[in-house]
Amino acid sequence: MSKLSLLDLGFFIAETEASPKHVAGLLIFKRPPKSSPTFAKNLYKEYLVASDVKPPFNRIINFSMRALPHWVTTDHIDMGKHVFFHTLPKDANDRKALYAFVSQLHTPMLDRSRPLWEVHVIDGLPEGKFALYQKMHHAHADGVTMSRWTAECYSTDPLDMELTPVWTQKHGGHGSRRDKAKHELLQLTWKEITGNTRRFLGIGRLAAMLFLESVKLTKNAIALPFVSSAKTPLTGQVTSGRQFATAGVSMERVNAIRTRTRSTLNHIALTCLDGALRRYLQDQGVDLRRPITIQMPVNLRKEGEKTAGNKIGIIQVELSPPTDDPYVRLRNIGYSLRNVRTMVDSVAPEAIESYTIITGLVAQIAETLKLSNKMPPMGNTLVSNVPGPKEHLYIKGARMEEMHPISTLPPSNLLNITLFSYVDKLFFGLIATDELPNLERLGIYVEDAFAQLEASVRDEPV
Repeated sequence: MSKLSLLDLGFFIAETEASPKHVAGLLIFKRPPKSSPTFAKNLYKEYLVASDVKPPFNRIINFSMRALPHWVTTDHIDMGKHVFFHTLPKDANDRKALYAFVSQLHTPMLDRSRPLWEVHVIDGLPEGKFALYQKMHHAHADGVTMSRWTAECYSTDPLDMELTPVWTQKHGGHGSRRDKAKHELLQLTWKEITGNTRRFLGIGRLAAMLFLESVKLTKNAIALPFVSSAKTPLTGQVTSGRQFATAGVSMERVNAIRTRTRSTLNHIALTCLDGALRRYLQDQGVDLRRPITIQMPVNLRKEGEKTAGNKIGIIQVELSPPTDDPYVRLRNIGYSLRNVRTMVDSVAPEAIESYTIITGLVAQIAETLKLSNKMPPMGNTLVSNVPGPKEHLYIKGARMEEMHPISTLPPSNLLNITLFSYVDKLFFGLIATDELPNLERLGIYVEDAFAQLEASVRDEPV
């Protein structure tokens, strides 16, 4: 039996048919040269017999009246209910059709009566390509963890023919069970003494920062939750049905801007998103007079920590005040993010975690009571950044050409954006309810905003 953290438990409490809480990835591969057209089907067959399932992929969530919700290990796993094969028809197998199909796979909740994960092999793509769509419950892993697990089960060698499905690998720590138990026992007393103290002091410090921001004695130390404009197409009551779109720019172009402006990847990506979101909202007749506020996950793990589950906090960040100059937008966002980074570093991780739970609870209550269309949301959208592998990955010689993250929707947000870097490209994964109009256009606007920033930076002195 394995207990859940409060944050992991929160994903189950918040989950509904309209708002399932799983995260996923879409991986697009190119078949090896001279390989059989049945390559993907054969891969699926190998997956089906890879039944030596390791934790956490062999765990079922247990809700009982006698104990708190907890994970229970099962030895009886029907692989046919976790691994699936699909072939797209030849007249509907382009990228748009693939994204529409993946959106359908991403819409339903995972069945809680069995381990909460699925892998779908999707064949029939043009140019000898196939895709894998893999999803698992957010209570098992956050985006950083899922990315690491994915990278660990593929090879960097195109000649490596060994198949190592992610569910057959050990995850979430090293050492024997006995060693782990001893380590946890030695730490327990110290955690009890210091953990609550750090949490209490950190919350006090965070509350003081929020107060100073609210009375305008500080600027952008941390953005206030629940003050964003409520009436935009990006926010409201989350409904069932999903749509997915992407955008992408080369890392070579990103790095050229980073070098010239002494900015980070985050600064550049958020600048593009800020410009694209404003243009998208203007299409919908919304012209915001204040900065767009995003919810931004921050990794609370210590350096080198590789635990399973979730260890993130979510804070609010103001982007740029309205401007038509992409370079000015970049500088405004850089200033805001530096202040936020200083704030995060000065507060105990326990406090950030508590703040995330409290604000998330308020938003979830509003959504449960169907008040999200009336209450201001925590932010206009959620944007996360997940670093990916820097080398090409292979599965039985098939090269992975693209990796796209597909996340879940937080309460009152109809759009979630995940940045993901893979080898020489930065991808923007856009997941939204199917009520959000023209999501594909937002992806185009992201790439347009990057080109505009590029042109603006060329005109600036070094």
